[in-house]
Amino acid sequence: MCNTKIRTVLVGALSCGDPAYPPLLTRVVGGEDARPFSWPWQVSLQYSSSGNWYHTCGGTLIAPNWVLTAAHCISSSRTYQVLLGKYNLKATEEGSVAVSPQKIIVHERWDSSRLADGNDIALIKLSQSVALSNQIQPACLPPANSLLASGVVCYVTGWGRLQTNGALPNILQQGPLVVVDYATCSLPAWWGSTVKTTMVCAGGDGVISSCNGDSGGPLNCRSADGTWEVHGVVSFGSSLGCNYYRKPSVFTRVSAFNSWIATVRV
Repeated sequence: MCNTKIRTVLVGALSCGDPAYPPLLTRVVGGEDARPFSWPWQVSLQYSSSGNWYHTCGGTLIAPNWVLTAAHCISSSRTYQVLLGKYNLKATEEGSVAVSPQKIIVHERWDSSRLADGNDIALIKLSQSVALSNQIQPACLPPANSLLASGVVCYVTGWGRLQTNGALPNILQQGPLVVVDYATCSLPAWWGSTVKTTMVCAGGDGVISSCNGDSGGPLNCRSADGTWEVHGVVSFGSSLGCNYYRKPSVFTRVSAFNSWIATVRV
C-alpha cells in the first residue's frame, strides 16, 4: 500500500500539469501565499548584477530543458539564470536548482517599442535538462488555437509585487483571475484596440491582477481532465496601476503560438 502510494506521487510528478502537491485554490481576494511547490513548473528568471542574482521575471517549464517566458523580459545585455523548484526565493531549499540558459529565442516579430502588437513570447533552452521531481515538473501546453471561455477562473502565479509600487514577496503568490473574452476586453471602456486576438485578458475587477515581477509567468488554467495548462504568459497591465478596474491583466495567448514553440524546439 505504502509503495503504491509513493509510486503514484512520483508518476504524477513526471507527467505534465499534474502537481504532486496540488494547489490549494481558496480564491482569496487579492491573492495569497501558494502552497509550497504546488506550481512546480513556475520558475524565477534572474539576472546577475554586481555578483548577485536578482529576480526579474517568471517563466514556465514546458519540457525538461525548455522554459517559456515573455519577450519583454529578455535583454541582450544581461546574464541570466533560471531557478527551478523554488518557493521562497530567500531560503535555501533542497531540491531546487539553478541552470544557465544555453540559448534564448525571442519571437522574431516582437517589437519592444510596440508592446500592443503582441508576440511577447520567448523560449529559453536550458544548458542541461533538469531532473523532474515532486518540486520540478512541466506544465502542459493547451491545444493549438484553443480559446478560454469568458468567466473561466484561472490562476496567475509569481513573485511579482503585492500591489502597485509595493514590495516584492519572497514567497510564491497565487491569485484567481476570471477570463474576459476578446469581445469585452476590446471594448473602448476596457483595453480597446490595444488588445489583440493573440492575447488573453483575465481580471479587471480592480482587486486582483498580475504586477511588476510577474511578467513572463504563467496563467494556469485547469483542463477538462484536471491537468494544468499554461494558457497565458504575463505580458502587460495598466500604467495606471496593477489592479485597475476594467484594465485586466493581458497575457500572450499560448495556444496562438503552439506551432512557433514546436518550430523553435526542433
